[in-house]
Amino acid sequence: MTTPTEEWLDQILDAVVSDAKASGYFTKVNTHEVMRQPGSRLTAAIWVQAVNPVALASGLAVTSAQVIFMLRIFTSLNQYPQDIIDPQVVKAVSNLMRRYHDDFDFGGIIRNVDLLGQFGTALAAVAGYVESDDGSLFRIMDLTIPCIVNDVWPQVS
Repeated sequence: MTTPTEEWLDQILDAVVSDAKASGYFTKVNTHEVMRQPGSRLTAAIWVQAVNPVALASGLAVTSAQVIFMLRIFTSLNQYPQDIIDPQVVKAVSNLMRRYHDDFDFGGIIRNVDLLGQFGTALAAVAGYVESDDGSLFRIMDLTIPCIVNDVWPQVS
C-alpha cells in the first residue's frame, strides 16, 4: 500500500462515511462538524482525530499507521418525547460497533479496526452535549474508530 501520495487516507475516510450511510440511522453524514441545530433525526460527522506510526506492525523498510477517526452523532435536544433521544443515539452507536466487528477491515482497505486497543486506542463511545453557534444544545455521542493500516510510509535510509 506504500504510495508517494496520501490517497490512502481518502479511501479510508470514504469507507467510514459509506459505512455510516449504509447503517440507515442518519439523515446526513458529513466530513465536518455540524454547526447548526440538527432536526429530530440523527446526523453524523466524521473527521480524523489522530494519525500515529504503529510499532512492530510493519515490514522491514516501511511503517504502518494508526488513523483514529471520530464519528460524532448529533441530535437535537428540542424534540419530543425526550425519552427517545438517548435510545436513538445508543442504538446507532451499537449498530456501528457491530458493523465494525462484522467487517472490521472495510473490505480490505485497512488491516483492521483496533477493536480492543492492541495499539493503544480501542473502539469506544462516549456521550455528551455540545452547544451550537446559536446557543442550542445537541445530544452527542463520540465514537472513536482506530484503524490500523499496513505499510504506509517507506523508511528511506
